[in-house]
Amino acid sequence: MTNPVFSLKNATVTVANGTTILDHLNFDIDKDDFITVLGTNGAGKSTLFNVLSGDLMLTEGSIEHNGEDISHLPAVKRTSFLARVFQDPKLGTAPRMTVAENLLLAEKRGAKRTLRNRKLSAEKLKHYYELTKTIGNNLENRLQTATGSLSGGQRQALSFLMATQVKPGLLLLDEHTAALDPKTSDQLMAATNEQVTQNNLTALMITHNLADALTYGNRLIVLNAGRIVLDVKNEDKDALTEAELLKYFVHS
Repeated sequence: MTNPVFSLKNATVTVANGTTILDHLNFDIDKDDFITVLGTNGAGKSTLFNVLSGDLMLTEGSIEHNGEDISHLPAVKRTSFLARVFQDPKLGTAPRMTVAENLLLAEKRGAKRTLRNRKLSAEKLKHYYELTKTIGNNLENRLQTATGSLSGGQRQALSFLMATQVKPGLLLLDEHTAALDPKTSDQLMAATNEQVTQNNLTALMITHNLADALTYGNRLIVLNAGRIVLDVKNEDKDALTEAELLKYFVHS
């Protein structure tokens, strides 16, 4: 039995008015897990992600990364092993920098950065061309375009590539296709699945799409009132139906 990459032990978040958002949550994330995360609004999904990323500190309990307690490690320090893609395509990219410059910036995630000329070599541009071509939305032909001029789908695809081009220890996908039209969403989900599975990434993906939750990943959890009420993987996950999943939302 392998040790988990991340482990939350009695993880609790209580806000000023006394409301408990995460309720003594015990949750292990194993290497190469691709976990889809479901739950109603207020179930604790975003809080779970904020705790993992370091944007929110626990009230009680602890969080470990490869056996080391990182409960008080700030978010900026966690970028060396963690990446996140948000629902809003505008987050995660620098709008005045070109697509290529954003990709160059992302290569330095978690490392020390120095001021230097942003001119890119022909070899580097060729690499970025091949990288962006894998997404299939014409992003490869807009490498020298300011990111703020891209469509929402292209900008979100860029955010995803920036999060994954340097393999993170944990990838958080925070409803990263929710703001996109159905065709663009399907396109990005296919690219996401390919990247995660082929590169053996450890990932959590929040989604409200039951079909996506059942289709993608090796494991599925449902949160309710800050607790995990369902945690299935592999064959048990494959046997789940949308009708069975809906039962966890009717009485939430």
